[in-house]
Amino acid sequence: MKKHQLTIPTLALIASTRGMLGAGLALLLANKLKEQKRKTFGWVLFTIGAVSTIPLAIRVLSNK
Repeated sequence: MKKHQLTIPTLALIASTRGMLGAGLALLLANKLKEQKRKTFGWVLFTIGAVSTIPLAIRVLSNK
């Protein structure tokens, strides 16, 4: 098992991107808001979470 040392800011960024990704997915699957608003907010949050995860994952996995 590989161990990675993370700083608090990096850990906070990872947690926030996971949160946005989850919130976006939840909005896409929920039926509480009007369909157009729900889809718009859901896709925006999901996309931000997914796109911001890529550079963070590269940063964490490339630290030696």
